[in-house]
Amino acid sequence: MSGDPRVERYAALLVETCIDVQPGWQVLVSGGILARPLLEEVSRLIARRGAYALQRVSTNGYGTNVPWVQEAPEALLDTAAPIEAYAWEHVDGLVSVEAPENTRELAAVPQERLMRYQRGLRAHQERIFTHELKWVGCQYPTPALAQDAELPLAEFADFLYGACLLDWGAERERMSRYAELFEAAEEVRIVAPDTDLRLALGDRPFFVDAGGANMPGGEFFTSPLEDSAEGEIVFGEFPAVYVGREVLGIRLRFDGGKVVDASADTNEEFLLEQLDLDDGARRLGELGIGCNPGITRYMRNTLFDEKIDGTVHLALGNGLPRVHGENVSQIHWDIVKDVRREGCRVELDGKTVQEAGRWLP
Repeated sequence: MSGDPRVERYAALLVETCIDVQPGWQVLVSGGILARPLLEEVSRLIARRGAYALQRVSTNGYGTNVPWVQEAPEALLDTAAPIEAYAWEHVDGLVSVEAPENTRELAAVPQERLMRYQRGLRAHQERIFTHELKWVGCQYPTPALAQDAELPLAEFADFLYGACLLDWGAERERMSRYAELFEAAEEVRIVAPDTDLRLALGDRPFFVDAGGANMPGGEFFTSPLEDSAEGEIVFGEFPAVYVGREVLGIRLRFDGGKVVDASADTNEEFLLEQLDLDDGARRLGELGIGCNPGITRYMRNTLFDEKIDGTVHLALGNGLPRVHGENVSQIHWDIVKDVRREGCRVELDGKTVQEAGRWLP
């Protein structure tokens, strides 16, 4: 992949459009060793903008140092290293490139240890969630990601760049028209043969993701009112992947905004563990609408799957401050529901605006 000219366009998108690096900035450039061509090109462009590129390369392709988390004394897991905390609190930008050698690497870490480690960092990473820190997360084509997508590496690379190297100005204009419909509504209802779920929106805005913190973009989202979810939803079309685990056939029933009943066809114990992590894990932190025209199939890759055109996704756990979300949790687990089938629709205040994945006039 090192000779692929699309890497230069990808790097320019990340540096110039997604975070718009300014002179004098200190920018963390983190990623797996397999992403070397992209990490080097990103660093080169940051230098040309008169800013500092601070490279952090991981061996497994994710930001978590798995051997250290497995072996460190628990007291260290609970508190971020002072130099790490200082970096998160003072850097001006972040380009984070996932390039995993094994997409199930985090499954080797006991859940309790992983959660303690993430909790220890969370207090120092608040600027990520408020977007005071300009950041973008993306992926680089690796054999592991291609295998999960059941594609040869070259085809997966075509897919990745096809979903990312879009005219994001035009995409923003298109998605904004739909987002305005949702912002004008008080209630969203998601209906399918196995689903009937209502969410209240209040006066919360929708954020249009078009060349911003996530690449690929291609969604608009908000945090629904925390006590509003009523009804049932079944995620029966795609597996839900989170921290290296895969759960099939998730069924959730909400009452007063809270999950009161949950089950799954596989890995149900893991699902219940996540729901019991803290008080906020059983409430919703996000409602998102997938709109990326370059993503039409499931890839076992949440960064892409949540943007599948004609899908919706809900996130269990932490809310999003930039859209006035108030729920607080250790988790933020995006789970995708395919509404492109017959009998599926999305309603706003009782009016159908999307049917079988197609927007209505």
